[in-house]
Amino acid sequence: MVLVAPSILSADFLHLADDVRAMEEAGAQMLHVDVMDGHFVPNLSIGIPVIEELRRNTDLLLDVHLMISNPDEMAAQYIKAGADYLSVHYEATNHLDRLMEGIREDGARPGVVLNPHTPVAVLEEILPKCDYVLIMSVNPGFSGQKFISTSFEKVRKLKALIDARSLEAKIEIDGGMGPENIREAVESGVSMVVAGSAIFGSQSPQVAFRQMQQAADEGVALTDNDAISA
Repeated sequence: MVLVAPSILSADFLHLADDVRAMEEAGAQMLHVDVMDGHFVPNLSIGIPVIEELRRNTDLLLDVHLMISNPDEMAAQYIKAGADYLSVHYEATNHLDRLMEGIREDGARPGVVLNPHTPVAVLEEILPKCDYVLIMSVNPGFSGQKFISTSFEKVRKLKALIDARSLEAKIEIDGGMGPENIREAVESGVSMVVAGSAIFGSQSPQVAFRQMQQAADEGVALTDNDAISA
């Protein structure tokens, strides 16, 4: 199954509880939460208090993406706040091996994020310690950006690297995702799709989510059929 994770960065923060409830009713299993520090990326977003409130008010999985310069110092606090999945940027730490182990020991699923310019080859040594890899298909920092056209080729390279080593790491993608390209994402090897403005920027976020989840499910079915034919 492919999970579509609505990104609350694009939600209505005056009515965040309503938007979260709408995603629950639409059948979402996961919310994506972007944390930005204004230093690692040129923008500020939510922090620990909002994640704590989300945790108190929803049973949905919280997929927390740290776009911060000091993930080694802060990761444990975000897990304590309620993160189920916690991803950190390869570009933000010199001690990724230790950080992946620490995230797992503190009770969350560890993930690594790659900026668009960072090749998947840098993950060769750390992949066995990752539950997932998040491929940024836009430059991080702002929602509503245009999808980078080479991103699916990057996903395919990562999928080949994972399969060649018989690993179970999942692939997540974030940036410029919508109903028009989610099927290709799934066919490329993605199993977690982050969508923000495509969902919360629509007239009916619930309908938009369901359309994206349906397109993802159709992509899974096509991929399975192709595997059987081969």
